[in-house]
Amino acid sequence: MLRRNGLPLWHLPIAIGLALMAVVANWSAWADLVHQGWKDPEDTHVLLVPLVAAWLIWARRVRFRKLVPRHRWIGPVVVALGWMLFSYGEARTIDTFWYLGSATTLAGVALTFGGIDLLRYFLPAFGVLIFLVPVPGSLRPHVALPLQTATAAVVEWLFVAFGFPVERLGNVVEINGQPVLIEEACNGLRMVFSLILVTYAFAFSTPLRQYVRFLLLAASPLLAIACNVLRLVPTILLYGYADDAVGDLFHDLAGWAMLFVALLMLMGLLRLVDWLELPVIRLDRAGRSA
Repeated sequence: MLRRNGLPLWHLPIAIGLALMAVVANWSAWADLVHQGWKDPEDTHVLLVPLVAAWLIWARRVRFRKLVPRHRWIGPVVVALGWMLFSYGEARTIDTFWYLGSATTLAGVALTFGGIDLLRYFLPAFGVLIFLVPVPGSLRPHVALPLQTATAAVVEWLFVAFGFPVERLGNVVEINGQPVLIEEACNGLRMVFSLILVTYAFAFSTPLRQYVRFLLLAASPLLAIACNVLRLVPTILLYGYADDAVGDLFHDLAGWAMLFVALLMLMGLLRLVDWLELPVIRLDRAGRSA
């Protein structure tokens, strides 16, 4: 495919070498990002970004046949922009610019190899790199606290509706005399970003119409809240009526299980749109899914 479109095969190892050089040049940011994603539960979703990007590229691999490198000048421009962001973030200790500069530099290397058409054909794979930038610490409370309070209120309503005696004070739900702090049992912010990332991968790896993709992305925070509540109800029951170790184990396992539940919800939402007889699948001129 590379030779057919005027791309000599030896360009591929050069591109891989340039990408490795970009990672080494910004190694401090990449190493810190991996460490933070591994150690900080709030940022575990960043570890999924490379897998999602690789999957989106693989899902669009047939587009390499149409790739004709042109306007490669945009690559060095993006690399220079990324290096400036990285340097500014490192000098001013602004992590957001530090991480964003590293991702931008790597994207610029890819554009240097493939040109503007690479960006056009694989835009979702480039777009997912924004998830590499963790939420700034100053912004987290403004997002997490309202989400946790709303989740606690919904959980309290469900317990009361099913006849369980509970009391709630802010984000603390007391059941069977055991207080359970919502942000410790299930952090809503963690699930929101993980499920948005899963929704993004699902939406852009399936030949859906653009409005359906945006509908799924817009619905993903609501799906996150629903999955968080679904995870939180049995977790609180286990903390209230069983050992803490059992609750901790269920809490950890259920967090990953909710990703699969979210996928089922997404497919159910697509079925609902299809049941409403709205066009869902994007077709090419020959009437095939594209």
